[in-house]
Amino acid sequence: MLIPCPYCGVRDAREFTYLGDATVRRPDPAAPDAAEAFHAYVNLRDNPAGPHSEHWYHGAGCRRWLVVTRDTRTHAVLGAAFAGEAGA
Repeated sequence: MLIPCPYCGVRDAREFTYLGDATVRRPDPAAPDAAEAFHAYVNLRDNPAGPHSEHWYHGAGCRRWLVVTRDTRTHAVLGAAFAGEAGA
């Protein structure tokens, strides 16, 4: 699988470390339902079929976090952006 790093160009996925779903957000620990929200945040995940945003770290390159959009059915990479620029 090839990942298009916005800084380094197209690179093999072995240069990257996968973190996980880029669409989930950490719950507010001060919220009244914080225990339930953290349970869902840690343990309950969707298993989407199709395009999905994921966090990847380019440790063997520019050492930046990316949000990679990948089709989970085919592993085709549809795009990538730096995490801060992707809104994640």
